[in-house]
Amino acid sequence: MLNLSLKELSLALGSKKFTSVELTQFFLNRIKKFNSSLNAFITIDEEKSLAMAKKSDQLIQSGSKSCLTGIPIAQKDIFCADGWKTTCGSKMLENFIAPYNSTVIKKFNESGAVNIGKTNMDEFAMGSSNETSYFGTVKNPWNHDCVPGGSSGGSAAAVAARLAPAATGTDTGGSIRQPASLCGFTGLKPTYGLVSRYGMIAFASSLDQAGPMAISAEDCALMLEVMTGYDNKDSTSINRKKQNYTNCLDEKIEGVRIGVPKEFFEDTLNPDVQKVVQEALTQYEKLGAKIINISLPNNFLAIPAYYVIAPAEASSNLSRYDGVRYGYRTKEYDDLMDMYFKTRQEGFGDEVKRRILIGTYVLSAGYFDAYYLKAQKIRRLIANDFKHAYEKCDVILGPSAPSVAFNSGEKQEDPLAMYMQDIFTISTNLAGLPAMSVPAGFIKDLPVGLQLIGNHFEESKILNMAHVYQQNTDWHLHKPKGID
Repeated sequence: MLNLSLKELSLALGSKKFTSVELTQFFLNRIKKFNSSLNAFITIDEEKSLAMAKKSDQLIQSGSKSCLTGIPIAQKDIFCADGWKTTCGSKMLENFIAPYNSTVIKKFNESGAVNIGKTNMDEFAMGSSNETSYFGTVKNPWNHDCVPGGSSGGSAAAVAARLAPAATGTDTGGSIRQPASLCGFTGLKPTYGLVSRYGMIAFASSLDQAGPMAISAEDCALMLEVMTGYDNKDSTSINRKKQNYTNCLDEKIEGVRIGVPKEFFEDTLNPDVQKVVQEALTQYEKLGAKIINISLPNNFLAIPAYYVIAPAEASSNLSRYDGVRYGYRTKEYDDLMDMYFKTRQEGFGDEVKRRILIGTYVLSAGYFDAYYLKAQKIRRLIANDFKHAYEKCDVILGPSAPSVAFNSGEKQEDPLAMYMQDIFTISTNLAGLPAMSVPAGFIKDLPVGLQLIGNHFEESKILNMAHVYQQNTDWHLHKPKGID
């Protein structure tokens, strides 16, 4: 069970080699064994998970199964799940029980998948290391002294340590791809609007996007088929025909033009990571792809633009947490205004407070034009850079992160150094493009991720590129020591 792909698990369930209850119990036992050292999960509800598994077994018995029926999936604790604690990694929502399902959870439930638990994350998805969670730091399964990346660090650790066959994540500035790189598995951020955000607790609404986190590109394709689809409950959901992402996985890539931006290989990139990426490019050339040098001249502006736009949207979204309607409320206060102040002071962590303050500042009357409006103009320039690049190439390739996993606490006192960890991923969120991270090698026993970026709605193309690469390499099959 431990080493089977989602497709293999589905076939085994269909042929009655084991039941969903047995499979779910197997992974629940692994969580009991390893979660105390990894801190990957916030909430486990064995009774609920096994009840879902029993229903899945009934579907399988009746011949009504889909590909993910009966398979346990770890859910990032940013998705509301009816009857489950949904904390978003914050004291503010420590005891919040969601009264409804997000669309992502609803779609997995309808497919017959089993919710194996809610995974740890940076508070309100704000972070690049999973060190801002109210529920403690998540450990990287490859080296417990290192961070797993963030904000989807709990999902990342769960997939890497095989505590679940796959997991969901969200990506606002790299929060699927960066932890996928640091933990050595495959993670995909879809085109903005392809996956519904309804019931996904908001950080930055114009940037947030849910996506799959799994061992291989094939597994991600299977999950993406479940997750996508128009949702009239989400005003940003795009109404377009659903695709079968597994159909084109095995297409040949001869003649595919891979664009390599020179800006991705400058001083911010670790030389050893650059070497791994270059080796991957050589592999693609052997498979018949063509390498084309391109430029994304405004990429250096992605970090400053993002850290104006995202905090601005966060300051607006998080204003709802005031202690009145739901969530944490301070115990002692003098009046209503005092209750507001103390609730937010006590309920939010330092990183969340920092971004709320920045966001409120850049939206204020005297600074809106100087900061927020200018950042939105830069966002358009970045999107135009990608548009021009795709006139010359079919797919863009580069590193997912500037380095391998760093030590816990190493960058906590330097927010700017932490923010730079997303230097290669943020621009795709600003442009709304699909992108994914694929394991491509190791540096001193720590994994390195390769990033593939596609044009809008071209998830099939980057999944094909990733799958063909994984058919000719085995980096994605490597596992951390001590997890068997």
